[in-house]
Amino acid sequence: MKLFRKTLWFIVTLTLILSCETKQRESLSSKRPNIIFIMSDDHAYQAISAYDNRLIQTPNIDRLAEMGMLFTNASVTNSICAPSRATILTGKHSHLNGKVDNHFQFDTTNITFPQILQQAGYQTAMFGKLHFGNNPKGFDQFKILPGQGAYYNPEFITKYEGNITVDGYVTDIITDMTLDWLEKERKEEQPFLLMYLHKAPHRSWLMAERHLEEFTKRTFPEPATLFDDYSGRTSPAAEAEMNILKHMSWAGDHKVFPELIDELGIPEIGFDKPRYAYEYSRLNSSQMENFLNAYSKVNKTFAKAYPDMTEKDKMRWKYQRYMQDYLGTIQAVDENMGRLLDYLEANDLMENTIIVYTSDQGFYLGEHGWFDKRFIYDESFKTPLLISWPGKVKAGSRSDELVQNLDFAQTFLEAAGIEAPSDMQGESLIPVLTGQNEQWARDAVYYHYYEYPAEHMVNRHYAIVTKDYKLVHYYYVEDQWELLDRNKDPMELKNFYDDPAYAEIKADLHLRLDALREKYKDNTDISQRYIDQFMDDALDGKVFGISKEKAYEIIQRRERGTER
Repeated sequence: MKLFRKTLWFIVTLTLILSCETKQRESLSSKRPNIIFIMSDDHAYQAISAYDNRLIQTPNIDRLAEMGMLFTNASVTNSICAPSRATILTGKHSHLNGKVDNHFQFDTTNITFPQILQQAGYQTAMFGKLHFGNNPKGFDQFKILPGQGAYYNPEFITKYEGNITVDGYVTDIITDMTLDWLEKERKEEQPFLLMYLHKAPHRSWLMAERHLEEFTKRTFPEPATLFDDYSGRTSPAAEAEMNILKHMSWAGDHKVFPELIDELGIPEIGFDKPRYAYEYSRLNSSQMENFLNAYSKVNKTFAKAYPDMTEKDKMRWKYQRYMQDYLGTIQAVDENMGRLLDYLEANDLMENTIIVYTSDQGFYLGEHGWFDKRFIYDESFKTPLLISWPGKVKAGSRSDELVQNLDFAQTFLEAAGIEAPSDMQGESLIPVLTGQNEQWARDAVYYHYYEYPAEHMVNRHYAIVTKDYKLVHYYYVEDQWELLDRNKDPMELKNFYDDPAYAEIKADLHLRLDALREKYKDNTDISQRYIDQFMDDALDGKVFGISKEKAYEIIQRRERGTER
């Protein structure tokens, strides 16, 4: 009898303990928010109608602005794809996480915020474009594109299935995978981190078949600086190789058929026909038929006009073709964003979920005559950022605070109640998101771009940026400074560095820039280490988009400049 009572007491006690632990875990998981991080590749804020509705309507992305907060001064620390992703994952500037450009490998000894969340009990999944590394750490499930990935019938590297190829359009496929995970693999008893990462709208801008007919007929307004002559600033703007007229390829970018290029005697640009051949070799017969139908009409009109086109005519034609394809890819992103939001609403997953929409950096849509990114000028430096968190973030709110991709890791960790590692360099956005701006003290951000000489030839530079000014140092080849007045000259067409009226402002910015470089542990020795290795690789022909001869020419130019 005594043994029975003791056994009964033990069972009852154990049941109560387990019940309490279960309730504690359920209480903890209910308090910790789910996190859905959505990022597109090269999505300009100008191409989101919540920011600017002149180019395209994006009603589904705009839903996040209506539900939460839109940031007007969000920026990146280094405007290039893989380094931005490394900064997001590690919460560290490029010079500390080691991913300074698209050339150097990502140091996999870095601790990333998904690893920390996973260790703290989060279920983690990633679908889409990571850009570097084949096996992302800290994920229970992943299906990622190898490198840049393909728009049509893409391959994926998966955690459990090996390498697979999936028929269809990449934006739709990534969404299918994401929704399938939410429906079949998500564990209701755990909070989750879901990274939903689009390839679009990355170059070479292949839109979905369903959008070809509409977008190849559309006409878009030209930016005021489409014909910028780059006067009034330092030399890097004029030397960059990202001008729509001069550096966009006819076949690979604009889908002018190679045989038509030969027939018209059009000079070939860059990696023109090889890029064209790669993209179109992936299409099946039905997809190819739809593409040929759409672009045959474009090519027929172009062939008639080309012989009489002036250089300005060609620039305008190329701009329209660029916008048609670029914005066509975004149409699919927005549609699929709607699919995800509809699923979350239908399954009661909005209430305790942080949803972030952003890009890995900004992008030029003809401003300064450019495409691509890399520069400190706004269209590249700034990035779209919309965050929803019902009950925490006021619906329809806006913020002009200086926030960066550097801040995501610490934001997510604080939201989950986890102390961030001491070597992370960002600031949690929780005070800004929850309306406690008095707890947000940042008044300047730091920027450093490294990849030169390489594709697009944007010179190396670092900068301090405040709400009012930018002080920029181009330090390779020639030593040049630029001071931009963001209020007086919002299009950033003039360098005020030598203007006597800015003497005090310049002196103050120099002191603050030095302080930021010290704070973030960036210095000449670190920069030079990466430069030396990069130039050695360039001279060995190991850097994409730059010949050995071009690398040697740059080194000679730099030496002559140093001697002067």
